[in-house]
This record gives sequence, structure tokens and C-alpha cells, in this order.
Amino acid sequence: MMKHSVILEYKRCRGCTTCIKNCPTEAVRVRSGKATILNERCIDCGKCIQVCPHKAVKSVSDSLDKLEQYKYRVALPDPALYGQFQHLDDIDIVLNGLLEIGFQKVFETAKAAEILSDYARHAISSGEPRVMPQVSSACPTIMRLIRMRFPKLIPNIAATVTPVELAAILARREAEAETGLPPEEIGVFSIVPCSSQVTAAHSPEGLQKPVLDGAFAIRDIYLRLLGPMKDLQKVKPLSSAGIMGVGWAFCGGESAARLGERYLAVDGIENCIRMLEEIEDGRLPEADFIELCACTQGCVGGCLTVENPYGARMRIKRLMKGLPVSRSRYDFRGGDRDLVKIDQELQYVPAFRLDQDRSVALEKLLKIDELERSLPGLDCGSCGAPSCHALAEDVVLGRASMEDCIFKVRERMQYMAGSGDADEYLPAPFRQRRSATRRAAEKESEGGSEI
Repeated sequence: MMKHSVILEYKRCRGCTTCIKNCPTEAVRVRSGKATILNERCIDCGKCIQVCPHKAVKSVSDSLDKLEQYKYRVALPDPALYGQFQHLDDIDIVLNGLLEIGFQKVFETAKAAEILSDYARHAISSGEPRVMPQVSSACPTIMRLIRMRFPKLIPNIAATVTPVELAAILARREAEAETGLPPEEIGVFSIVPCSSQVTAAHSPEGLQKPVLDGAFAIRDIYLRLLGPMKDLQKVKPLSSAGIMGVGWAFCGGESAARLGERYLAVDGIENCIRMLEEIEDGRLPEADFIELCACTQGCVGGCLTVENPYGARMRIKRLMKGLPVSRSRYDFRGGDRDLVKIDQELQYVPAFRLDQDRSVALEKLLKIDELERSLPGLDCGSCGAPSCHALAEDVVLGRASMEDCIFKVRERMQYMAGSGDADEYLPAPFRQRRSATRRAAEKESEGGSEI
């Protein structure tokens, strides 16, 4: 089972149901007053981290103490890191700061992004066969979501590694050549903006084994960098990426670097889901490339960043003005040509499968539909499930009881009392909905209807 980086701190949880109402894959439940995560459904999008009012959900990244396990340490900063610092006028200041806090080498993820952009342009010009529209493989959350909820679109995903994975492969090669050290003594660490990239560092979607030794949150590195960046006596030129690579930090940067015309860039997990639904239904035939970013504004809006995503994007665009268009090209030959490609086929993740036996699964589905029809259909979340359908599913799968629904409890109390109306104890919106439903049922029984 995949080990996720998003976890719950139960002592902080108040069972407020905010998380269950915002989870895009219905992976959270509230039972016995505490939230729980259904690991098989979690895509590490970090939405629950951002909306939890009690800070009970968090992402666990690697500890910086892990650096001590390696003789030679390489940092792979995501370009979103550059947007976290106010009044920054030179990317090299950040890169030099990384050398001051325990790293011996810096390899920009933006450089690998430029190489992938150049590869994509070569593939387009060469007429390489592709399933259209092609969907970006840069966001691990989107890849996991497609594998889970939109398996028909798996062939549409670009068969390339993520920028940080390519950066890790190339950085390790360079480090081995420069130091002569064996691979086990070289630690390659990414500095990432979101929880999904932490998870992907240890459980990559398209690779058979990890190429990273760990992942640090931008917010942790940010605090370490503030002092050394101010105290720098000399700034060495280390930056190796141009506009096309650094632009991957925000939504639309990857699409622009491909130099194509018919593309779409979508940010926000809810918007991405709606777009995938349209692609699956065949309602978007004219687009060649779809860039989907689970976080608002792209990686600058990740849950492990420090600054407002809109402000971070503004700062990065200002830094890009002094950069060349591109500094890196795809020029791999021979066996190296496959470095940019994933080495295992993406498979469907049956997180929503009711049973391995199709006949049993169909029976369960019919039972779920039957139970759902008996529920009020308000999707209020009071039962601890995000919707009435989810509660019915939980009941059939043995994760909940129909008594978790407050309306079912009311009906039972009313039946046991034999008289009285327990509706008066319900919130006003629920009373109004129940009254309207009752009136409609009475009209229907009389042969009429109510609009």
C-alpha cells in the first residue's frame, strides 16, 4: 500500500466535517468525533490541509536531519521556491543560500523542466504518435486522480517523467562523475511545494523505483535560508535555467514552454476534475495539450509553500524578466534517450471498486442505490460522510450504520415515542426540506404535483 504524506493529528481534530466537504475524492470520514482518511482514495492533493480550521491535517516531509546520512548532498529546488522571498532580484542568491545550509551541489528542477519542454517540441515536430488531447504528467496528484477516477484517460497522459525526477537522475550522474563517490553516499533531495510531491519522491507514479533520497518542504527550507541569504559575501553564478524552465512554477508555464497554440492550462483540483470529465465525454476535441495543476495558480499554490500564490507568481514573473529564454536542450543520444520517459506502464487504481467479483459488486451497487433513496439527499455531512451516497456506500461496505444519519435517528425516536413531531429539533433548512418533501409526496398521492 502506498504511504501517503498527508496525515491526521487526532488530538487537534474536532470532528467539524470541513475536510469531508472539501475532499475531491471523498477520502475522508468523521467517525466517533474524529476524522479518518481512506488511504486507498487519498491523492495527497493537500486540500484538507488548507481548509482544516484546527490545523489537524498536515503533510509529513523528510526531516533535514536526513542530510547527515550522506557525504555529498544535492539540492533540487522547485522554481516555486524563488517566489517565496520578498524583494528578491537574483535567483543565484537562493541557490548560494542552499550551499550554506548543508548542500554541496544545487541542480535546478527548472533546468530539467526546460529539457522536458524541448523534448516535447521535438516529439511534436517529428510527428510522434500520441493520444489526443495529451495531458501533462508533471503533477503527481493529477496522475493519481486519473488512474483512480478516469482510467479511460490513462493513455492520454504524457509518458514522461516529472521535472524533479529527471533532475534527480541527471544530478546524481553529475555528482558521481565529480566526486567519484558510490551512489549510496550521495543524497539527492528535492525541495517541493506540495504534499503530493513528497509522496511521489518515495512512491513515484511512473517509475519502478524512487530516484530521490528524500523531499523537504519549501516552508522548512525557507526558514533555514533567510539568515544565510542575508549574510552572503559573494554570490556565485549557479543558475542554469531560463524563462521556459522557471515558468513551470505557475499554471500555464509548461504549456507556454511547449510553444504550442492549442492548449489549455487549468488550476484548482475542482476545475481539473470538471475538465477531465469533459475530456472523458469527448467535449474538448480541439485541444492538443491540457496542463492540469491541482493547486491554485500551480506549484506556487502548494500546501507546503509560505507566500500567497498570487504574490509568489508575481515575484517569479519579475525574476524571469532578466533571464534568457532557455538555457538547456534535449540532446540525449543512444540509451540516454529514454531518460525522459517513464519505465513502467500506468495502471488503473481500483480505489472505488465495491468488490472484486463483478456480480457481488453489482449487488452491492443496487443495495447502495436502495439505501440512498431512503436518505434525505441533503448531503449535510452530519453523518460523517460527504454525501448521502457516500453514507449508503459506507453502510454496505461495513464502515457505517444507517443510524449515523440524524434523520433516521429522528424517525426512530418519533416511532418509539408514538406521537409528536421530532422535526422541531432539526435545523431550519432541514425542517423546510423535509416539509417540502412531505407536501410533494401528499400531492403525488392525490394525483397532482407541486412545482
